Amino acid sequence: MVEDESVLRLLYDEAKLNIIEGRYPCDPEHWTRLAALSCAIEIGTGLDDQQLTTAIRDRKLSSLLPAHVVGGVGAGLLSTLRLRAGRRAELEQSLLKEYHTLNMHTEPRPLILQYLSICHTLPYYGCAFFVGEIDKPAQGLLQRGGRKAVSVGISLEGVYVIDTKEKHVLLGLRFSELSWDHTYPDAEVDSHILWLEFDGEEDGTPVNKLLKIYSKQAELMSGLIEFCVELRSVSDAAASQMASAKEESVEGARGRRPGKVRRQNSVVCSRVHTLSTISYVDDGKEIKRLKPKRAASFFTKQTSASYAAVQVTDNLEQS
Repeated sequence: MVEDESVLRLLYDEAKLNIIEGRYPCDPEHWTRLAALSCAIEIGTGLDDQQLTTAIRDRKLSSLLPAHVVGGVGAGLLSTLRLRAGRRAELEQSLLKEYHTLNMHTEPRPLILQYLSICHTLPYYGCAFFVGEIDKPAQGLLQRGGRKAVSVGISLEGVYVIDTKEKHVLLGLRFSELSWDHTYPDAEVDSHILWLEFDGEEDGTPVNKLLKIYSKQAELMSGLIEFCVELRSVSDAAASQMASAKEESVEGARGRRPGKVRRQNSVVCSRVHTLSTISYVDDGKEIKRLKPKRAASFFTKQTSASYAAVQVTDNLEQS
C-alpha cells in the first residue's frame, strides 16, 4: 500500500481527471460518492449545507462531476437555461445528501484512499488508453452506418472498448476471452485495424465475432496486448505454485471486485448487441461466415488455454 501522501495525491488527481473527463465511465451512485469525497478532500469536512453549497457554486459542479453529467441540452436558449438550472439544483442536492453520509476524517489521507478504492472497482482503472473508431450498424438495407469514436483501454486484465460520446462500455474482454491481430492499410482500407475475436451468439447459434477497430495506434495496441498476455502468463505460472487455499482466496477476491457495477443496466456492462461485428461459425468441417456467409475464416482457431496473436488465413476486407 502506498503510504506517501504526496504520491496518493498524484493518484487521486489522475483518477479524478479521468472520472471528470469520462475516461472512466461510472454509474450515478459512484460519481455522486466520488464528488462528495472530492468536496471533503478539497473543501473540507464538517460543513453545513449553506457553506457547502456556496463552496460548490464557487468551484462549479464541472470540477467535481463528469462533464456529460453536468451538461444539458434543450430546444432553445431559455429551455436550455431552465434545464441546466434544474439539473444543477438536483445535482447539488444529491451531492449535499451524499456528503453528509461520509465518515468524516480531519486528515485527507483516509478520504483519498476511499476515493481510490471506488476507482479500483472500475475494470479499466489503470488502463492505457488509445483512440479509434468502429463501424456503426447499418441504418438500412442500402445504407452504411458510418463510424463511431471509441477509446480503447488496455490493462494487465484485458481490453475495454468505450463509447467516447455515450460514456459507457461497448465491449469488455479478459485476455482469456479474446484473440487479436493487427493489419496494415491496403488498397481497400486506408487505416490500420486492430481485430478482436470473441465468442458470441447469432439467433441462438454460438458464433465467433470479429470487431474492427480503426486506429493509427492499432499496431501499438496489438504490441501492448501481446506484452500483457505474456506478462500474465508468467504471473499465472508463479501463482499456480501457491497453496490451494490461497488461490481460492485470490479468486474469490477477484470475483467480488466489480461489485454491483456489474448489474445489467450499468455503464460497465458490455453492449455487444450494439456493435457492428462479423460473425462466423465452425460447423466441424469448415468455418463459415454468417450474415453474409463467407467460405474463409479470418482467424485460425486457437487450441491453447491462453490466447495469443492470431494468424491471418484470409483477408475479410476483400469482399
